[in-house]
Amino acid sequence: MAALFRCLFLLCVLFGTQVAMAQQKTKYPIYGDFTGFTFEEFARAVEAKTPYRFYFQPEELDSIVVQLVVQEKPLEDVLRSIFLNTDISAAIAPNLRVYVTKGLQVQLALPPSLQPASSSPATNNAVPAMAGRLVPPALQIEDGAVKTTSSEKKLYEIGFKGGNGNKRLATLSGQVRDVETQSAVVGAAVFLAASPTTGVTTDENGNYQLALPPGRHELRIRVVGKRETSRQVHLLSSGQLNIDVLPDALALGEVLVKADKYKNVLGQQMGMEKLDIRNLKIVPTVFGETDVLRVLLMLPGVKSVGEGSTGLNVRGGSADQNLILYNDAVIYNPSHLFGFFSAFNPDAVQSAEIYKSGIPARYGGRLASVVDVKTRIPSAKTFTGAGGIGLLTSRLNLEGPIIRNKTSFMLGGRTTYSDWLFGLLPSAYRQSTASFYDVNANISHAFNDKSTLDISGYVSQDAFTLNADTSFKYANKLGSVKWRHEFTPDVLATVTGSYSHYKYKVASEKNAVSASELAYSINQTSLQAGVAYQYNEKHALEAGVQATHYQVAPGSSLPLGSESILLPDQLPSEYGLEHAYYLSDKYELSPRLTIEVGLRYSFYHALGPKQENTYLPGEIRSENTLTGARAYGSGETVATYHGPEYRASGRFALNEKSSVKVSYNRMRQYLHMLSNTAAISPTDTWKLSDSNIKPQVGDQVALGFYRNFENNNIETSIETYYKWTKDFLDYKSGAVLLLNRQIEADLMNVKGKAYGVEFMVKRAAGKVNGWFSYTYSRSLVRSRGAGIELINRGEYYPSNFDKPHDFTLVGNVKVSHRFSASMNVTYSTGRPITLPIAKYMYNGAERLLYSDRNRHRIPDYFRVDVGMNIEGNHRIQKLKHSSWTAGVYNLLGRKNPYSVYFKTEGRSIGGYKLSIFGNPIPNVTYNFKF
Repeated sequence: MAALFRCLFLLCVLFGTQVAMAQQKTKYPIYGDFTGFTFEEFARAVEAKTPYRFYFQPEELDSIVVQLVVQEKPLEDVLRSIFLNTDISAAIAPNLRVYVTKGLQVQLALPPSLQPASSSPATNNAVPAMAGRLVPPALQIEDGAVKTTSSEKKLYEIGFKGGNGNKRLATLSGQVRDVETQSAVVGAAVFLAASPTTGVTTDENGNYQLALPPGRHELRIRVVGKRETSRQVHLLSSGQLNIDVLPDALALGEVLVKADKYKNVLGQQMGMEKLDIRNLKIVPTVFGETDVLRVLLMLPGVKSVGEGSTGLNVRGGSADQNLILYNDAVIYNPSHLFGFFSAFNPDAVQSAEIYKSGIPARYGGRLASVVDVKTRIPSAKTFTGAGGIGLLTSRLNLEGPIIRNKTSFMLGGRTTYSDWLFGLLPSAYRQSTASFYDVNANISHAFNDKSTLDISGYVSQDAFTLNADTSFKYANKLGSVKWRHEFTPDVLATVTGSYSHYKYKVASEKNAVSASELAYSINQTSLQAGVAYQYNEKHALEAGVQATHYQVAPGSSLPLGSESILLPDQLPSEYGLEHAYYLSDKYELSPRLTIEVGLRYSFYHALGPKQENTYLPGEIRSENTLTGARAYGSGETVATYHGPEYRASGRFALNEKSSVKVSYNRMRQYLHMLSNTAAISPTDTWKLSDSNIKPQVGDQVALGFYRNFENNNIETSIETYYKWTKDFLDYKSGAVLLLNRQIEADLMNVKGKAYGVEFMVKRAAGKVNGWFSYTYSRSLVRSRGAGIELINRGEYYPSNFDKPHDFTLVGNVKVSHRFSASMNVTYSTGRPITLPIAKYMYNGAERLLYSDRNRHRIPDYFRVDVGMNIEGNHRIQKLKHSSWTAGVYNLLGRKNPYSVYFKTEGRSIGGYKLSIFGNPIPNVTYNFKF
């Protein structure tokens, strides 16, 4: 009886459908001359004149040519004539949807008992009212995960007919998400299958935005570590489509540095690399700890002064000329344990971008580069964890929903047990101790599909002692709040507030009579608002405003213990306010030629209270030219600087595989780092510009040629640049940088220039992948001008980080699905130093005669590292996934010099070389994820 009932019900449904179709036949007759039309052209012509909507796979019908002149005929008869003697079928639904299939018949209705369990709009990845309507109208669910094969075969209808008005293009936007955790996928390439040059990459929130002509499109979605997928889209007007992607369990990091295959050639940006932390984990680094900054140092144009330093010298710039952002908050000391580790927990980091040239107008405040590190948006669907146990550090990271599908959290931390490390260092340091920890926390909340709020926090602290004599402590505290709202598919606004704090303390108790503690701190509070507007198909506008308040405690010295006879000494705090306004426009002149122009105008005000020293105008600042001091009240302006910062770049595509790019940018920097070392150290201080210390200004022009080979699997590039800076800080001989109330008298504003050529070959996919880079660069400075003490007779001399030749090879071999091996080879020229070259007698005392500043160099640097990654089995359903990372840092045991120093021994001077790692350093780490 039940079977008979189902048959009768199905017959009734089919009969009702046929009646409805018969009624529609005469209501919307077809007419026109369609001679020579492809079927797609025919379908679009019918859609333009009638309410009919066609759904089909274009590649299945590309051989059909219509040869008809139709006069007032029902669509069913017209389609029957077109598909005569073929295996193509057409079905017209009551809602005027026309489904055209090859080799199979479409059934327009099903009994309720056969309907899928979930067919609500909430399951189809589309936003209500502008949703992608599916064919067939159900999304298959299996084991809680969307079957990508099902999603790829369905057609998503976006927007509504007539909703695009007279606009030639409509905006398709949405978010790419991990299907298992529903967390955003950053850096996914979303592009048209028919035109790979038309595409974008998702931003830090996993969002994409494409301007496309209305009609049928096939989107492809490609991202490292995820299974490539596609979506069939019928775009009627602007709307949204969210896309879920599945993990690729068989991909063990085939790509090391990737922005997508086509971006190298067709992307507008030059001098920029985007790193995905999941794939950087295979790159061998010291002690086996995945390190964003270490991998950045392997890119062309990015160097450091030596081993054990995370300070970046980008294209001839000093370490303080890099803007390093962690979730939009500035981090002043991005290192742990003397620079051996970076401050970023690898389990929390999603990606890192470095801009070396063509810096977007939204960034400012530094001359050389921008490093933008983003953490993952935590999963709002499932609770997960990850961590690792190594020889020096352990880490744990947890994330999951607070309110399912709306609010999520992430909490992670690292700590170290590194005292055994000092047994490997020179004997002078073997009685030392060191420790550090860091904690990162994130909360993400989605108010709705258009509005999100992200809160991020980070704290870290390092403590170490050198031979139980001097103790060092330094700490970072960062926080940011970011609100993002999509007013329309064309308008996206963000408001971000951030706070950064850095401090250090150095205590010495070796001599109880002179025991003291030296302290320093800097606070930065920032607020910025920006809007991105897709004005039309050719113009993408971006505008915003930023404001930053600085408070610097330049230093204090306090006695330690009751026996200390030192008097307290504290320098007065400094205050400054920086604000900027920017506007940029990306304009497509033609499919081959795209330009982007921008203007950023920045202001800086040095603020009171302050006692500002005054000097004789046009004279060298010294005690002899000091004329007095001027007092400024609280909030009173001490000095004001302002000026334009120009940004311009262009890309001309020679063809789909090669292009030429050019860029120019001017940057202004109102903050200066004072350091008595060439690398970042815990005792570095930051000095605000004032009436005696001018801000730095830098200009850079760059030109590049880009060419891809082997179906875009091999990327090559060559970039050349020239930079010139003014009011760059250098130091007079014998300068005192700590607790100096007349610090400007020991500083000089000098000029600098840098130029170079960077060559890179990168294989992004395959069993053997990696990159090779070579950089030739020079960084020179000169002290010449009124009121400046001449160094090296006013001629150009090498800066402390001038290293002309740099060679890097990074290779990875995927032996199997579970095993891969990696190798780094690094060579660079030794950095400049100033050497004593003779002794002489003066006033009855023996003195040293030094060479010209930075005339000599320490020995060249060369290092080989090897590593391997062993994955556990790839069963999806298991309690946890684990892997082992092992390797050897400095495989050859080369004693690379960190510095060269000299000691007087009797009547002679002996030179010595200090090496940080003079032996091979093995490492092994156990990683887990659940």
